[in-house]
Amino acid sequence: MKNVKLFCLVLFSFILSLSLLGTAYAGVPTDQVRQTVDKVLDILNNKELKKPGKSKERRTAIRKAVGEKFDFEEMAKRSLALHWKQRTPEEKKEFVSLYSNLLERSYIKKIETYTDEKIIYTDEKIDDGYAVVKTKIITKRNVEIPIEYKLLKKKNNKWDVYDVVIESVSLVNNYRNQFSKIIRANSYEQLVKRMKNKQDEELFGEKQ
Repeated sequence: MKNVKLFCLVLFSFILSLSLLGTAYAGVPTDQVRQTVDKVLDILNNKELKKPGKSKERRTAIRKAVGEKFDFEEMAKRSLALHWKQRTPEEKKEFVSLYSNLLERSYIKKIETYTDEKIIYTDEKIDDGYAVVKTKIITKRNVEIPIEYKLLKKKNNKWDVYDVVIESVSLVNNYRNQFSKIIRANSYEQLVKRMKNKQDEELFGEKQ
């Protein structure tokens, strides 16, 4: 699925950088993205967490680090679009949980297999509480993959990611299209059911 490739690249761009030299701009949003990179790299390089039987602890730490920078509630809201307003507070809370688990659980193993690809921060633009951080992933074959992070300013000058655009394809828009098709063809309840089934399958098949 397209969204699988999209989110894998999103997470890779946070963790695959061992060299951040050549950064073109280093404002507050860019610095905060870099902080997330450093956190995840520390987890992946932690010798204690590499030991057998530590995979659950390691993955929990990775999920926490990624979750600190991704605003899953905002992403879920934008992905559900007009259907978000129709949900009750309880339904919204449930959907955000399912949404974040859908993203995190599906790709956690991909994060753990990072190699020596590099990420270069090329630009940053800030406009009235919103920011775009532009980056490029440089693969071992010297292929450049452009990725833009869209961030929203929160309290205490904190910036959170609410969307990612990879090679002109928006992660949020991609999920919005998928969710909308399911709701139109079936119902919101059916979408939630599918997301729950997917989560159960991943939990059942997960090996530590």
